[in-house]
Amino acid sequence: MSQPPQQQTPPGATGAMDPAPDHGEHSYRGSGRLAGKAAVITGADSGIGRAVAIAYAREGADVLISYLDEHEDARETQRWVEEAGRKAVLVPGDLAEPAHCRSVIATAVAEFGRIDVLVSNAAFQMTHEWIEDIPDEEWDHTLALNLSAFFHLTKAAVPHMAPGSSIIASSSVNSDNPPPQLLPYDVTKAGLANMTAALAQMLGPKGIRANSVAPGPIWTPLIPSTMPEEQVQSFGAQEASMSSGGGRCGVRGRGRRRGGV
Repeated sequence: MSQPPQQQTPPGATGAMDPAPDHGEHSYRGSGRLAGKAAVITGADSGIGRAVAIAYAREGADVLISYLDEHEDARETQRWVEEAGRKAVLVPGDLAEPAHCRSVIATAVAEFGRIDVLVSNAAFQMTHEWIEDIPDEEWDHTLALNLSAFFHLTKAAVPHMAPGSSIIASSSVNSDNPPPQLLPYDVTKAGLANMTAALAQMLGPKGIRANSVAPGPIWTPLIPSTMPEEQVQSFGAQEASMSSGGGRCGVRGRGRRRGGV
């Protein structure tokens, strides 16, 4: 099964997607596993980030929702968090700027008094057939947002994280099976996996866990806003046909975890 041909301008919007993504709004049931905790989630306005925010709130966590400028999507995530009875804090801005990364963490500390979970999920990609087609500025921006932001967020957050806290980076199956059309994105996802593996060893003695997750193809606004229509239509079909996914991409894809435990 494939998606209808469609295209959006970056960063894309959930409401314009066909089919509508499933973030677990009507299926996820919490059991109090994060009761009293506070989480920072980047890219939490939509896609994987929204699904994580909903799950964490239903497990009992307050959530800081970091996003670029997708205000309507961010408010929808906020609504789901608050419906779960938890506090939601919206922080718009560009994580490609180190100062904004520090501001996100400072806001979380001011609002929650603690950071128990940091989820670095925000990402950017564009599709190019040849390396000559990739603008230098796009290469720099992709690395800044996808990879460097994780460094700056983690560096700012660790002093506020107690033993038992957790750091999670959203990597990708592209980290070790890279499609050439997504070269800058591939590089950043491999970097996240290795950075997290190193952080797990570095921060383990402090009692702070670090893991990366490597999802397969996930239907998020990033896809119709960064890929040609024909690639959008077939997105996820090959990977899903090798799983039990019924020949289509999902919100929670097949993947791996790397880092600590």
